[in-house]
Amino acid sequence: MALKMVKGSIDRMFDKNLQDLVRGIRNHKEDEAKYISQCIDEIKQELKQDNIAVKANAVCKLTYLQMLGYDISWAAFNIIEVMSASKFTFKRIGYLAASQCFHEGTDVIMLTTNQIRKDLSSPNQYDTGVALTGLSCFVTPDLARDLANDIMTLMSHTKPYIRKKAVLIMYKVFLKYPESLRPAFPRLKEKLEDPDPGVQSAAVNVICELARRNPKNYLSLAPLFFKLMTSSTNNWVLIKIIKLFGALTPLEPRLGKKLIEPLTNLIHSTSAMSLLYECVNTVILCVQKLRILIEDSDQNLKYLGLLAMSKILKTHPKSVQSHKDLILQCLDDKDESIRLRALDLLYGMVSKKNLMEIVKKLMIHVDKAEGTTYRDELLTKIIDICSQSNYQYITNFEWYISILVELTRLEGTRHGHLIAAQMLDVAIRVKAIRKFAVSQMAMLLDNAHLIASNTQRNGICEVLYAAAWICGEFSEHLEEANQTLEAMLRPKVTTLPGHIQAVYVQNMVKLYASILQQKEQAGEKEAAQEITQLMIERLPQFVQSADLEVQERASCILQLIKYIQKLQAKEVPVAEEVIALFAGELNPVAPKAQKKVPVPEGLDLDAWINEPPSDSESEDEKPKTIFHEEEQRHSRHRQPEIDEEELARRREARKQEQANNPFYIKSSPSPQKRYQDTPGVEHIPVVQIDLSVPLKVPGMPMSDQYVKLEEERRHKQKLEKDKKKKKQKKEKRGKHHRHNSLHTESEEDIAPAHHVDIITEEMPENALPSDEDDKDPNDPYKALDIDLDKPLADSEKLPVQRHRNVEALKSPDSEVPLVEKKSKKPKKKEKKHKDKEREKGKKKEKEKKVVEEEEEEKKKSSKHKKKKHKKEKEEKSKDKKKSKKKTHHSEEEPLESVQNGTLEDEPLPVSSCAQTYDIQGNLQNDSQVTVSVIFENKSTSFLKSMELNVLDSLNTKMLRPEGSSVHDGIPVPFQLPPGISNEAQFVFTLQSIVMAQKLKGTLSFIVKNDEGSTHEKLDFKLHFSCASYLITTPCYSDAFAKLLESGDLHMNSIKVDGISISFQHLLAKICFHHHFSVVERVDSCASMYSRSIQGHHVCLLVKKGENSVSIDGKCNDSTLLSNLLDEMKETLSKC
Repeated sequence: MALKMVKGSIDRMFDKNLQDLVRGIRNHKEDEAKYISQCIDEIKQELKQDNIAVKANAVCKLTYLQMLGYDISWAAFNIIEVMSASKFTFKRIGYLAASQCFHEGTDVIMLTTNQIRKDLSSPNQYDTGVALTGLSCFVTPDLARDLANDIMTLMSHTKPYIRKKAVLIMYKVFLKYPESLRPAFPRLKEKLEDPDPGVQSAAVNVICELARRNPKNYLSLAPLFFKLMTSSTNNWVLIKIIKLFGALTPLEPRLGKKLIEPLTNLIHSTSAMSLLYECVNTVILCVQKLRILIEDSDQNLKYLGLLAMSKILKTHPKSVQSHKDLILQCLDDKDESIRLRALDLLYGMVSKKNLMEIVKKLMIHVDKAEGTTYRDELLTKIIDICSQSNYQYITNFEWYISILVELTRLEGTRHGHLIAAQMLDVAIRVKAIRKFAVSQMAMLLDNAHLIASNTQRNGICEVLYAAAWICGEFSEHLEEANQTLEAMLRPKVTTLPGHIQAVYVQNMVKLYASILQQKEQAGEKEAAQEITQLMIERLPQFVQSADLEVQERASCILQLIKYIQKLQAKEVPVAEEVIALFAGELNPVAPKAQKKVPVPEGLDLDAWINEPPSDSESEDEKPKTIFHEEEQRHSRHRQPEIDEEELARRREARKQEQANNPFYIKSSPSPQKRYQDTPGVEHIPVVQIDLSVPLKVPGMPMSDQYVKLEEERRHKQKLEKDKKKKKQKKEKRGKHHRHNSLHTESEEDIAPAHHVDIITEEMPENALPSDEDDKDPNDPYKALDIDLDKPLADSEKLPVQRHRNVEALKSPDSEVPLVEKKSKKPKKKEKKHKDKEREKGKKKEKEKKVVEEEEEEKKKSSKHKKKKHKKEKEEKSKDKKKSKKKTHHSEEEPLESVQNGTLEDEPLPVSSCAQTYDIQGNLQNDSQVTVSVIFENKSTSFLKSMELNVLDSLNTKMLRPEGSSVHDGIPVPFQLPPGISNEAQFVFTLQSIVMAQKLKGTLSFIVKNDEGSTHEKLDFKLHFSCASYLITTPCYSDAFAKLLESGDLHMNSIKVDGISISFQHLLAKICFHHHFSVVERVDSCASMYSRSIQGHHVCLLVKKGENSVSIDGKCNDSTLLSNLLDEMKETLSKC
């Protein structure tokens, strides 16, 4: 044995190590692949030896080869052998190789479980450290589940080195095994107060990464992080904590007040730019500090300042709008990334006042721009700025049309289609602008030769598509229809792309029909026949087109016009019948309209219409060659090689043939001698052209003149308002006037140049209210959206291997929170009970006040509003009193320690707006409900700019437009004149439906009357009962019986005394209020069924006694059943 060991040591002296391998690869540049192949063969032989040192050396070399791109998965088992070595240097090599090549698909990875567990419990801290480091690179869901308890134990290790690594790897474990987050979180939370700064930093890092994706679950940690932020001196930890507070503040507004002081101190005292940036990023109103960054000469700081400004813009646009001059200066920066970032900022900075000014400056930059990429970006941004929010900021659409026409002068742009789409959208949807738009489009068609030179796809010629369509569709607005028709029939049109020609052909017929009608009504028969003859003469050029669409349309129209010519020859009036072919308007279709069409019941879109052929059939069918056998392709004769003499002979013959060819252009023999006496380029006379005046299409108005007209119109409007205001001041002198001069500066007061009626986009019948795209099912962070404040259930404890001593592994601290929480619960209930009794006494004192104020509060009812007004008023008065009196929330709100002052609701303002709402579920989407709200204006004032916002809970959230924050409300898509009511729908997403809940909300609106406009706000509550999540679903008795026999349902029952109504009336109430259907009824006993939107089956057995009713219920979820029965008990007790 000793001789064998000595022999092995001598052999290792001559083995190649890693240095030899690297040196050899560098020395074999020409045949590197061959050399590496030889080395791999040698490594395979080394791996077969028993000596662990030889194996470790071989695995070390394999690790280097894997870095070069070679597959070493075949050595996975040998890598595990080296990982299990007792010597640390060998073990480290094994874990390094495993971290590089192991992944979830590795077959032998489960064999590492016991070895890693052994290393984790090793007394050597470096063995444990290398195991943790390697595991973080190849952890799988199975490994995470099996080793989570061991890693969690290491978080309490005596060595900070191990604690830090254990805390960091827990993040990877959470991603792979989300069920470990709840049991491990208390231990992770303890590490935030660890005495070692490294462990503390690791815990901050892990929690910040978790909270970045799901911040609402970490609100309870705000006091702890606030303490860390005020005490820590580590800039890196401060950056992480400030980022976390940036995510938490939108969810808990009270945090903002508490953070102002420490963040202000950091901003004024820190010298670290990275920390300053994060502070400014969190304190969203530090725009002046950002101005310092943007004005800095360092391009990186300037970019960071613009980036932070764009984030502020989303929540506080007015704070950024004052720095418009600085943002516009950034458009002149040499760095294109800074220019693009400034462009993004301008999109959110526009208002009705500054839109024209910003677009004017952008148009100047368009003329100066070098390179088509940046110029196209400017063009796109101009259109995006003007068209945003359904043309909200445009007060003069003639100006916008002139801007679009000016953009058609750009050469080389790739966004012609975008300009054309805007022309079409404005002309179709804004009726008041159609006459002006048609005149401009007719001018474009008349000057099409200036645009048609650029015929590339998506080039500027695309605007002719829009011009032709608009002139054809709205031909009644054309002043010179004959001239426009002749322009569309010019031969030059045939050089345009096929899809544009097709639109030309289609719309020239509409134009022809309009002219024909005018001529017939005027009695000009000869002129009508001349127009028909012109069409017959010019249309054949389109019939001969190479584009099939153009050819087909032109052929059909040519035959139609020939038939019209025959009828004209017989003096038959045809105009009315021709114009009837194009009757009706084509309104725009809403985006994603097809996606919002509900799938008909019984239709399976995934089912095959025809079964696909089986693989065996497809293999039997061999492809047949049509022209010749496939083998002939490979049996070609090789051409004999041509020698030099043959090549020279052929070259001479070709030159001779070229010399005798009169059409071949020969090169001149001596260009230098021929042109040596001619004058050079500098002698060519050059005429200087004054290009200070931009080239323009004749007849096209410039946008600048509309800017001046708009400024004059606004100035007149302001003078008129000032006169009215002076009169009002004289009339109301001595009285306190509610609005100051800021009112005149409001954008709402800038009236449009003419009445604008924007046509809404059409939606299909029975369209779904929302088509939120499905989230990525592979998103690892989705599973980590877990409520961490709930007590830990027995089923959620981490799995522990049975052969190990469970009691020894359990930490005594892990069970303490459970015991404390159980002891706290009865105290909580007792205190709530006392509060309720105290509130009952106070209710009697203020009952009269509540009755008076009920008239001003919003009315709320569920689905059946007429029968539930009384009930809702009673609930409303209770809610209002509670909101007034309940000012301390220390038991229920973990954020009390960072609260700056108590939450006290102000009295509701007087309102004349009534609300009725209805909650509806949908079986096709188990995570959404639609709340239909009917708004009714009971006042004599005009209500506008209504915006509804609801404070989201952890479970239920209002679905907002993409890019909106939780504080943004949803605009109500209509205005309310006096005495008018209208309905709006709002979609809410929810996770669990097993419990009822109430959401607080606010409706803000502007009341406009003769005296001016006032901004009002109303608070309300939406009550989501468990019954509102049920959908009335019929069920046959056989299916009902099978459901009861399955044994999967939980059972509960209630009994209500004092019921005097008939059994028929009783069943109707349950069906009416709680959405149940009767399955079977026998005498005074009935079985009922309903189903929730998330698929819970609810079965009831209702029995009527003399003066009582008993209800036995069964459901998949015991909590849902219990809450439903409580709601029924409340309903029946009022009978």
